[in-house]
Amino acid sequence: MFERCLRKSCGIAIVLLSVLTLYAQTKYFPPAGNWERREPQQLNIDDNSLKRAIAFAIANESKTPRNLELAHFQTFGREPFGEPVGPFRERGPASGLIIKSGYIVAEWGEPARIDMAFSVTKSFLSATAAVALDKKLIRSFGDRITDYWTPTLVYEPGRRFDRGENFGRPTFLEPFESENNKKITWEHLLRQTSDWEGTLWGKPDWADRPDRDVSAWLSRQRNEPGTAYEYNDVRVNLLALCLLNVWRRPLPEVLKKFVMDEIGASDTWRWFGYENSYVVIDGNIVQSVSGGGHWGGGIFINSYDMGRFGLLTLRNGTWNSKQILPADFIAQAKTPTISQPTYGFMNWFLNTDRKLFPSAPAKAFAHIGNGTNLIYVDPDNDLVAVVRWIENGKIDEFLGLLTIAVSGSKPKM
Repeated sequence: MFERCLRKSCGIAIVLLSVLTLYAQTKYFPPAGNWERREPQQLNIDDNSLKRAIAFAIANESKTPRNLELAHFQTFGREPFGEPVGPFRERGPASGLIIKSGYIVAEWGEPARIDMAFSVTKSFLSATAAVALDKKLIRSFGDRITDYWTPTLVYEPGRRFDRGENFGRPTFLEPFESENNKKITWEHLLRQTSDWEGTLWGKPDWADRPDRDVSAWLSRQRNEPGTAYEYNDVRVNLLALCLLNVWRRPLPEVLKKFVMDEIGASDTWRWFGYENSYVVIDGNIVQSVSGGGHWGGGIFINSYDMGRFGLLTLRNGTWNSKQILPADFIAQAKTPTISQPTYGFMNWFLNTDRKLFPSAPAKAFAHIGNGTNLIYVDPDNDLVAVVRWIENGKIDEFLGLLTIAVSGSKPKM
């Protein structure tokens, strides 16, 4: 009797496993170098509504100059210490892709063009943190970073250690020495709630989007790490340096091997840091990359590779039944930050209570960068949209048109 029940239970388990495996295999993942297209009507998308959404995106191309170096000087370049320290590249026209159930159903502009992605870079940066967690290089995102930090030597060509004027000058970079900075965890940096204080690569933390009250730049009371959200690119670049420290190899190599190659991305994307962001690791001069294009640099990438990354996050970090980004990382990335409920891990913007995108489903999320560069992910409709160089204030209206096209109606209020 017991043996019969056991055999029956095992049989049910095997059948269930087979069904789940078959279900995973039925999901389409584009192979490297190829991406299958489908007509919108093949996937129950209203073609006319989709064309209206795309026409809207094209008509609302960003008004900032296509010369992104000029655009920098008109915006971030006005900040204290706002001089560029990384490369810029002139951008292309409004461009993008619509991906439904893994298939490309529409594209416009120049999706093959390699353009700056600005802060979409942060999502790729957090992916290297995810893999570090999976590889046990980081035990827990709740750990203090100071417990992982090791003396880091900044590469300065021509620097001499035998000159009297260098006596007493710090030899190593030590960003976690203060009482406040010692408390900072990996999660604090990932959620942009660290309130880290310091200067990195010539940029003081207070010089990024500085307070209008100039008296507060150097004297304000610091927040307890984890209690207050502040979008700050100096601290993002600090996270990149911390991850370089634990990986002991360039982060672009990490991203390529463990993420981009796994999802069949091209070899055309590049990730840059700054002219002064080099450190010496194991006798090698290595550039610490930036988390965006605030002062230049960041990831330069085409829309197709952005779409593959968006599809990876839509599928909860899996690709062809292989877990590329650990499931617990995905869960944390999609968990709202207490002090900023529309932000998960960088740069996973969440539609919590539909506050970010009122015209989109509540479960939707996005990887967003200046420009505007957008990887929009809608699990309800099995949808990814890459939208580049659209006016920021027009994103929600575009998403509303797109939602009508793929679902036939606006999301319920």
